[in-house]
Amino acid sequence: MSNPILELSGVHTHIGAYHILHGVDFAVPAGEVTMLLGRNGAGKTTTLRTIMGLWRVSQGDVRFQGRSLKALATPEIAHQGIAYVPENMGIFTDLTVKENMLLAARSARNASELDTQRLEWIFGFFPALRKFWLYPAGKLSGGQKQMLAVARAICEPRALILIDEPSKGLAPSIIQNLVTAFNELKRQKTTILLVEQNFMMAKALGDSVAVMDNGRVVHTGAMRELAEDDMLQQRLLGLSLGAHQ
Repeated sequence: MSNPILELSGVHTHIGAYHILHGVDFAVPAGEVTMLLGRNGAGKTTTLRTIMGLWRVSQGDVRFQGRSLKALATPEIAHQGIAYVPENMGIFTDLTVKENMLLAARSARNASELDTQRLEWIFGFFPALRKFWLYPAGKLSGGQKQMLAVARAICEPRALILIDEPSKGLAPSIIQNLVTAFNELKRQKTTILLVEQNFMMAKALGDSVAVMDNGRVVHTGAMRELAEDDMLQQRLLGLSLGAHQ
């Protein structure tokens, strides 16, 4: 494993009276894609939200580039260079695509200050965003909204991107565009922590993997090793990746 950019050590999270995370431990290597897998309700989304400070760490620590995040508010965490694409996409439906992108670009005060070279790079993966640049985001299709959510996260270089189930409900052609975009980000040494239920996408993208069950990490290792071991998949996930070929 290369040097970790993110480390969770004994992380517990309570939401009201409910104890959701029970001592989560794993590290995210810099410049790689780490898959966070597990059955529904295992705690994957709560883990991402805890990293972002949307839920507070009740015990343990989250460290990013060696600095603890647990006492920081969500905007402060974002300013460390972490972007988050939630499962519900988090776009502003009443604003145009352009306005959504401008809000995500911290270095631009108006559209003329957006990095046009980077925009062209993003449009190469998601051409629909160019076509609907002046449309309200709420009028986009589900796939187009997901494109916008990812585009907002990568409109400026980030050190780490947390992404929650980006392929959910998308057509295979759009999923392939996402895979291409994420592979290009990986080539640029952007670190990605990705929750995903599409196991072929996980296999195509993942370098390392952490598998969760009942609020705990029950397995860590190379994604390739998990993808090649049907018995391990059955034990950890209750299914075989081979069935999704």
